[in-house]
Amino acid sequence: MERKGNFKKWFTFIVLIIGGGSIYKLSSLKDAFYIPMQEHFHLTHGQIGNALSIYSTVATVGFLFAIYFADKFSKKIALPASLIATGILGIYLSTFPGYHGILLVWALFGITCDMMYWPILLKSVKSLGTDQEQGRLFGFLEAGRGVVDTIIAFTALAIFAWLGKGAFGLRGAILFFSGATIVIGIISYFCLEHDKPVEKKEGGLKGEFQGVIKAVKCKEIWVVSFTIFSVYAVYCGLTYFIPFLKDIYGLPVTLIGAYGIINQYGLKMIGGPLGGFLADKKFKSPSKYLRFSFLLSIAAMIIFILLPHKSMNVYLGMVFTLGFGTIIFSQRAIFFAPMGEINISEDISGSAMAIGSFIGYAPAMFTYSIYGSILDKFPGFTGYRIVFLLMAGFALGGFIISSYLVKLINNSKTAKETATISN
Repeated sequence: MERKGNFKKWFTFIVLIIGGGSIYKLSSLKDAFYIPMQEHFHLTHGQIGNALSIYSTVATVGFLFAIYFADKFSKKIALPASLIATGILGIYLSTFPGYHGILLVWALFGITCDMMYWPILLKSVKSLGTDQEQGRLFGFLEAGRGVVDTIIAFTALAIFAWLGKGAFGLRGAILFFSGATIVIGIISYFCLEHDKPVEKKEGGLKGEFQGVIKAVKCKEIWVVSFTIFSVYAVYCGLTYFIPFLKDIYGLPVTLIGAYGIINQYGLKMIGGPLGGFLADKKFKSPSKYLRFSFLLSIAAMIIFILLPHKSMNVYLGMVFTLGFGTIIFSQRAIFFAPMGEINISEDISGSAMAIGSFIGYAPAMFTYSIYGSILDKFPGFTGYRIVFLLMAGFALGGFIISSYLVKLINNSKTAKETATISN
């Protein structure tokens, strides 16, 4: 029976990984097809940025609504529906709509990919393991998504090249993303099971609302959420290592492309298992690992800023930035895992993940604009130095918040042990 239970657990986990690694390929189309998007959608840099800003804004606000419905919908319904809806939007995108159509599609991606999908995915992963397994589960989720990302993205690139690298090729790549997402959604429906029913609260809608209020009033949920916020604010800054290597080191375009692939996919696959292993095995606590890694990232960034970049070997610069990125990806892999340490009840688990997502991913709404405007205002290394110092500042804030989180968790454990001894 135990073997059967383990098979079911890991089979479900694999299905969740495949869905989580495929649903964002359309909303992240610019990762592999930025230039073709400009050429064939007839978009400027600013217009692509506007689409991404609308996506982030809708997604972040959508997490507020997810606080209510994330605990009410079974993963068997919500996850496949989100995947299929995203694929249908991709089919429309393949018709090359005008600018306003692009804005609409990316706004709807914010609903189908983030509001409807992400909190329920997190809730589903959390429910698969014990408190001691949360770091590993979330670490392998991130690594597994990286593998799926890589396979699907490079397959789409191959299709794009095979079909001539023009408008026809871009349409083929988009339809491949769309078809893959729809197929995975259908497979997910038949492979996933309904969640265990949560005992309904008394009082109907009023009782349900009280459950949401219970999650909002939980101090620990907010502390975890702002810990996630700090990680993500630093993570957003990783994007600017690419122009930094081009502007300061004069890195060739081909090497920049290779660096971008490693930075986007390779670090996810390395950082995920590394963060999960260290959190569970070495530190015995995701929150303690986050506290340590914040301190490590601060030290690493200060050292990086002080390095003699004008005379330093370009490959050393690449290695250092990738090393820093590995630290951040190891954090990103497990930054939701502390939700398992604060012992929230299952009836508000989805609400907790929605709050964590709303607060945690909020930096995407403003940090890219802040970092980018700094680089425009202060050209050269001066601008990058300010951006990197801001990243270190966010990491310092994360260290302070995660230290408080560790204190809360330790106090809770002490109180439980005292209560047990008294009984």
